[in-house]
Amino acid sequence: MADITASMVKDLRDRTGAGMMDCKKALAETGGDMETAVDWLRTKGLASAAKKAGRTAAEGLVGVTVGGTKGAVVEVNSETDFVAKNDQFQSFVRTVTGMAHTHGDDVALLAEALYPERDGMTVKDVLTHNIATIGENQSLRRAKIVEVSEGVVVSYVHNAVVSGLGKIGVLVGLQSAAPADVLEPLGRQIAMHIAAANPLALDENGLDPAVVERERAIAREKAAGSGKPVEIVEKMIEGGVKKYRQENALLTQVFVIDGKSKVGDVVAAAAKAAGTPITVTEFVRFQLGEGIEKAATDFAAEVAAASGVKAPVTEPEKEPTA
Repeated sequence: MADITASMVKDLRDRTGAGMMDCKKALAETGGDMETAVDWLRTKGLASAAKKAGRTAAEGLVGVTVGGTKGAVVEVNSETDFVAKNDQFQSFVRTVTGMAHTHGDDVALLAEALYPERDGMTVKDVLTHNIATIGENQSLRRAKIVEVSEGVVVSYVHNAVVSGLGKIGVLVGLQSAAPADVLEPLGRQIAMHIAAANPLALDENGLDPAVVERERAIAREKAAGSGKPVEIVEKMIEGGVKKYRQENALLTQVFVIDGKSKVGDVVAAAAKAAGTPITVTEFVRFQLGEGIEKAATDFAAEVAAASGVKAPVTEPEKEPTA
């Protein structure tokens, strides 16, 4: 039997996109013959992952988990919403979310971490294997940790497919000596608010200055045509910017639960009732696919291409003649 070297496994993996262990097995089964190993992987349906790598993956799942004073949220993408219902895909997202809780939120390092109970396979290896076996491109897109030294980290999943997995995942950290039975209900309400209101920062000072300046330019453009005196125009501009800052910072947003209080005031009232300070230290909100440009596709053309039949061309409607 030929000696199977790490270099041979890497070469086969680069050529086929199949998982490391699958490549090793293919070489062992074919006596180290590279071309035969490629064919062996193709017959097993494991050499197709590389071809799928260029397809847009904007669906999938967001996973959240909390343990102690620390929480993790992870987004794993797929091409279609159908895959989000796949047990294999759900198991992968749940496992990787748990791994992020332990290993941290550096996606590059997380991808190289050893996957539990998979005999030397990394997260990246298992992902490649899943692409081949499920039949869709998938990607580990991002991860984030929220942690407090004292208090709680609370999670919330909106549109949950199963427990801890869904379309929007939120973590919020509450730093406080107050008991958990006080902090957790408050944290859950704030997390639900974050899911609904999508704040851009914790407070006004945390807003991106470039975004604020863009809003200032928009306000200036609106005010320019008002015909009002310059000093009034400047007040209109500053008023518009102030409103934008308040509406997009968590602590100054109107609390969606009661529709009237500011989130910061709700936290302050809870702290007063508990007799100890409560501070919202950090939050994170992952919405599935946000920021990913989805390619527009012609479904009829795709079906026709797959079947080898030329898609019909729809003629534009002609203007009626008199």
